[in-house]
Amino acid sequence: MNYKNPDQNGYYGEFGGAFIPEMLYPNVEELQKNYLEIIESEEFQAEYQDLLKNYVGRATPLYFAKNLSNQYKTNIYLKREDLNHTGAHKINNALGQVLLAKRLGKTRIIAETGAGQHGVATATACALLGLKCIVYMGEVDIQRQAPNVARMKMLGAEVVPAISGSKTLKDAVNEALRDWINNPVTTHYVIGSVVGPHPFPDLVARFQSVISKEIREQLHEQTGRENPDYVIACVGGGSNAAGTFYHFVEEENVKIIAAEAGGFGVESGKSAATTFLGTLGVLHGSKSLVMQTRDGQIIEPHSISAGLDYPGIGPFHAHLFKEKRAEFFSINDDEALKSAFELTKLEGIIPALESSHALAVLDKKKFDENDIVVICLSGRGDKDMETYLANL
Repeated sequence: MNYKNPDQNGYYGEFGGAFIPEMLYPNVEELQKNYLEIIESEEFQAEYQDLLKNYVGRATPLYFAKNLSNQYKTNIYLKREDLNHTGAHKINNALGQVLLAKRLGKTRIIAETGAGQHGVATATACALLGLKCIVYMGEVDIQRQAPNVARMKMLGAEVVPAISGSKTLKDAVNEALRDWINNPVTTHYVIGSVVGPHPFPDLVARFQSVISKEIREQLHEQTGRENPDYVIACVGGGSNAAGTFYHFVEEENVKIIAAEAGGFGVESGKSAATTFLGTLGVLHGSKSLVMQTRDGQIIEPHSISAGLDYPGIGPFHAHLFKEKRAEFFSINDDEALKSAFELTKLEGIIPALESSHALAVLDKKKFDENDIVVICLSGRGDKDMETYLANL
């Protein structure tokens, strides 16, 4: 079973594809025809790898969390994506896509953002590489992620509020897609997660796969073995998880765990746990699992974390779920908060609320004392301080 890459039409099993308005066909087709040739070329890789090392600060550490390991009686390693430039894994993909856009002759970049980390990463890449940047962000998220909004503006990006629907991530994606339809020639849409029409899920997963590539190398260096027993990551759309799982999905002895945002609880009507609540549908250009009513209207998601507040899941992850290759947990808001405070007190690391959902799996699953458990710490918690302070 090929879990890593889609077929030529962009499908992971029954999920994926490109369901797009006619106006977007030229853009998407241009990407489909050229992305692999460009990103696999020696010239592109030389520039991209140099920036990852000397600008982003990769490789990020694989940290053995001794105190957390003692608490849970197993061996827990944290992949420290929070130590990247801009504070999260998002920069891996943003830099790669902006480099790709330049080679396609684009002069204008648009992006959507929920927690603000992808917006900051895209604005950063555009400042570095000299492209105009417009970031769409839900009005609700603009209020709850004010520090990141300030950073985007300082980096020269225009932040445009999405004022329809729930005024969160889903609505920001809608606005970005509308912009792209109206500006097809000059503009590249840097999608921040493994969602959207083919080739975006594959493109983003490839740029984020540096995470699992480094985990293998670092684990071998520290323990003498390349494969952990478990890899755990949080999933909204799922880019950090795709990167964390990428080089392990075809290793049968590695167990894969995804943590979704349960919100107030799966049965509460205020949740974002797509694999528990979703059905087959089309959202933002791809066929996947979607939280929707019987007649296909989107059900508004809820999560305490803006980055997981999304009513769908990428086709890469939907396929892992359907084939039972990954185990999915629903983590409620209060469980994520508890894990955030626990990591802070035990290890002196303040995690992003998104990453805290992955950490909360430690309370849901029993691990053996000899297991090696790798958790992706996808981002740092600076942006979530207001929420943390309100819950102290």
